[in-house]
Amino acid sequence: MTILILASLLVIGLVLLMAETLFIPGTTIVGVLGLVISLAGVAYAFLTFPTNVAWWITAIAAVLNVAAVVYSFQSGVWQKLSLKSSLQGGTFDGRTAGLEAGMLGKAISDIKPIGKASFGESIYEVKSESGFISVDSDITITKVENNQILVK
Repeated sequence: MTILILASLLVIGLVLLMAETLFIPGTTIVGVLGLVISLAGVAYAFLTFPTNVAWWITAIAAVLNVAAVVYSFQSGVWQKLSLKSSLQGGTFDGRTAGLEAGMLGKAISDIKPIGKASFGESIYEVKSESGFISVDSDITITKVENNQILVK
């Protein structure tokens, strides 16, 4: 019966450590619980077996736990959980390409201070430098910078 209790403690601790690194990484509660149960198994070994046998059990448990953690990290599970792509973009994405200061357009919504305006065949979001501009007013681009179109 003693061997069964000892084996159960050590195996449950090992399984919980592997579960932490393989299946539910980042929770740490499961890993700490596995470590505590493994240490309880080692303590049980020292309480029930002679000291030299308990040290052998401790060494075997330590080697198995370290091997399990090393295997878990080398198994490639972390590559499956990690992000492989990245967002591409920036502050200037070419939306205002072709627009220049001095171009004429028409307000298609009230611009107070931000609204919509058309320049040629395209519609853009613009910002007024001079306050409120009503719909259907003729407007002029004063500045284009960082995807922002300033009009008056």
